[in-house]
Amino acid sequence: MLRVLRPGLARALIPLGRVLARTGISPNVLTMAGTVGVAGGALGFYPRGELFVGTLVVTFFVFSDMLDGALARARGSVGPWGAFLDSTMDRIGDAAIFGGLVLWFAGGGDDALLAALALYCLVAGGIVSYAKARAEGLGFACNVGIAERTERLLLILVATGLHGLGVPYALPVGLWLLAVGATVTVAQRFVVVWRQAGQVDSGGPGPAGRAGR
Repeated sequence: MLRVLRPGLARALIPLGRVLARTGISPNVLTMAGTVGVAGGALGFYPRGELFVGTLVVTFFVFSDMLDGALARARGSVGPWGAFLDSTMDRIGDAAIFGGLVLWFAGGGDDALLAALALYCLVAGGIVSYAKARAEGLGFACNVGIAERTERLLLILVATGLHGLGVPYALPVGLWLLAVGATVTVAQRFVVVWRQAGQVDSGGPGPAGRAGR
């Protein structure tokens, strides 16, 4: 849903990318540093119930991690390894955020239902990402979904931060919305790939080597 904003955001980050390029730092180092910061902030603060401070730390490193693409373009070093590393590190960061919330609700937060819901959101988010990666690996287009990673990350960070400030029901509502959104997105991706696979199986255009499988 927010993919329409990404080109504008990428252009806005170009000047920062050029500044970073003059420092000699590698985009891959920036990617990994951002992931370490996100994981450290989420797992260091969330399980202790420090949700607002933890969200501030996580948000800072999420934005710093977004600079790796701008830096790579400024240095002319965009390539498959960087894309693979970035996607993999994103999964680690997501796992840390939801894992931290699961630990909080299973411990001091004392809410087994929300712990299970946070765990469901983690698993569903992983399936959303995997479904797209697997579909594209087979040659299908799968760029659909109401709750892609950007939307999921924005929703969980806003909800967690507000909950940390004492806003009633902010995090439970956010988790339920996220669970529904991720589930719908998985269904959307299943449907769009199923339709394309049906065209291949019936002799229509599609990925090479896919017919009859």
